Amino acid sequence: MHTYLTGQTFLRHASSLFASVLALLLAACAPQSNQPNTTAQAQSSAYFVGSARCANCHVSESTAWQGSQHQLAMQHVSRTTMQAPFAGESIKHHGKITTFSQHAGQFIIHTEGPNGKPADYTVKYVFGLSPLQQYLIELPGGRLQAFTLAWDSRPMQAGGQRWFDLYPNEAYKPGDPLHWTGYQQNWNYMCADCHSTNLRKNYDERSDTFNTTWSEISVGCEACHGPGSQHLSWVQQGQSQTTPNKGLLHLLDERRDITWTRNSTTGQPQRSTIRTTSKELDTCARCHSRRLQLTDKVNAATPLAEGFQVALLDPGLYYPDGQMRDEVYNHGSFLQSRMHASGVTCSDCHDPHTQQLRAPGDAVCAQCHDAGRYATEKHHFHPQQSDGARCTSCHMPTHTYMGVDQRHDHSLRIPQPAASAKIGAPDVCTSCHTKRDSNWAQGIINQHYPRPKVSYQTQGPAFSALERGETGASAQVTAIAQDASLPAIIRASALRRLSLAGVTFDPTLLATAAKDPDPLVRSSAAEAAIGNAAVLQTLLTDSMLSVRLLASQAMRQDLDAWVKTNSEYIAVQRYNADRPEARTNLGSALLAQQDIQGAQTALQSAIKFDPGFSLAYLNLADSYRAIGDEAKAEATLREALRRGRNDIGPIQFALGLSLVRQGKYEQALAALAEANRREPDNMQFTYTYAIALHDRGQKQAALSLLEKAVKRRPNEVQLSELLQIYRNAP
Repeated sequence: MHTYLTGQTFLRHASSLFASVLALLLAACAPQSNQPNTTAQAQSSAYFVGSARCANCHVSESTAWQGSQHQLAMQHVSRTTMQAPFAGESIKHHGKITTFSQHAGQFIIHTEGPNGKPADYTVKYVFGLSPLQQYLIELPGGRLQAFTLAWDSRPMQAGGQRWFDLYPNEAYKPGDPLHWTGYQQNWNYMCADCHSTNLRKNYDERSDTFNTTWSEISVGCEACHGPGSQHLSWVQQGQSQTTPNKGLLHLLDERRDITWTRNSTTGQPQRSTIRTTSKELDTCARCHSRRLQLTDKVNAATPLAEGFQVALLDPGLYYPDGQMRDEVYNHGSFLQSRMHASGVTCSDCHDPHTQQLRAPGDAVCAQCHDAGRYATEKHHFHPQQSDGARCTSCHMPTHTYMGVDQRHDHSLRIPQPAASAKIGAPDVCTSCHTKRDSNWAQGIINQHYPRPKVSYQTQGPAFSALERGETGASAQVTAIAQDASLPAIIRASALRRLSLAGVTFDPTLLATAAKDPDPLVRSSAAEAAIGNAAVLQTLLTDSMLSVRLLASQAMRQDLDAWVKTNSEYIAVQRYNADRPEARTNLGSALLAQQDIQGAQTALQSAIKFDPGFSLAYLNLADSYRAIGDEAKAEATLREALRRGRNDIGPIQFALGLSLVRQGKYEQALAALAEANRREPDNMQFTYTYAIALHDRGQKQAALSLLEKAVKRRPNEVQLSELLQIYRNAP
């Protein structure tokens, strides 16, 4: 059974006759109490009143919010809100012509539509503000689609005031998920929850339509402070002091009466009171993170892990040392930082109403850090007014996403050029000094700092070694998972990576992780605890949905337990049924319940939704195997090879096993060989292919295959043992 949830797909292949594809759920958040949510009843009776009602009393906050990125996150179309000219510009991209114009007060995009033919499409809403603005087009079924030619709203001298293609190197055709009409450009799922207030997706699975609603078109007061009806009632009733928290469901008071001073011995900033909650961080993380939404029956007062699963430091998303790689936004990076550990919150640096820095440039750092010590050439050894002298240049380097959007890495790390280069991570020094190498950069740093300060993020070498399969790496990563002094996101990511590597866990380690105060560690414990009934039973009653969901999924090997616990899992898949991943997951759940017909219906609908979604074919083939219809299983897998966009290695592997079961051994060898060729580091593919070669009398080929694999990944015990068996065989 193949499970796909979101984010990067990782493959772990069981030793049975069929590959088991495990795509791990995104699960992370800042520390939370593992206690029941006592505010649920109060939240259920509260409702949204709108930012205009808040402005009557909170004048200064409302004034600051006006004109901000939040206040203008999404707007109705007008000449005032539209930054692009729409004056007849014609843009040629990938051989297609798109024209932007105005007619009778409407803004028209003439471009290739879902049927491949050019047509006029009316812009329904403008989306975003700076450094780019996108335009939303309404398609049938309540869909709003983000057009993939965007307007660069930067000043002309910065390269802006132009149309540009968000995918300049790819020509996506209608039917592809990344074409502007595809589901990857769908506002209802991809964008809406973070650009509007009290968003309800309202997707109907049967009719494949949306009836999406909001309380406020953009990001208003209640998006961060929670529904305001009870607070408004408190005001209208004469501000009775007997009302808890003045009727506010979400009291963002973590910075109240807090001061930052410098330690008299070390000179380092310290908070006057230790921060023990993460309400503000969780509020920001709802949108400023890479995450999977589990339900929209939440608001700002709901714990983050109850409604979302935020990405861990997974390969492909982050480099082994935790530097951001893919578009991960800020939260996961910040959770790794020394600043987070010291109690800093988002609004220590950013004004939450204007979204501007509390002070310009380096002055925002000097709020706490001694400028006399750090804003000097002795510290940064660059000319004082140069870009290299800026705090962010070395400690928060930028990466560019969406073509023009430069975002700072919020892990706030100490540059370590040589260490970064060794594990294939970016080196901030040579990103500017492009004609030099990392050894040169490290030498310069060592000259200025003969005893350099150790980086707060130390997991890079161990994570990198585990990725490469080096001997002893799993022990190093296990030590990281057990080190309570490390940030929770690093410990949770260590557990995740060990799970992916197929490491056998010490039950004591898992039992401890299952009781961790941070739900992201508990989530990773759930993923790692397959087969550990005691740990899973603890996590099945966790206070956070994201943890319970993973624990339920991990119970799938125990059919009775899975049937009893997967109702929430199925509800999440139905909530996200506007995605082929969720429909595939639903099919997997039904297949585990022995509901073959229901599983096949769900999986066939996933394929109809996206004919190129490979994992749906894999699970559908598995459903046919479950009822002994290998001919249909084979046909389904061959169809996947014709139409699937990815996971070709797993498809070939599954096809090879199907052919073995049918006695088509020569065809099976060819399929297994192709699977191994495509994914030579997948040890299950190698192991199975070696057995197949040996069983077909090709002993030398099997030995050669195993010798190369063991040399590449010497800590793979099963491969080494198989190699010895075959060497000693007569």
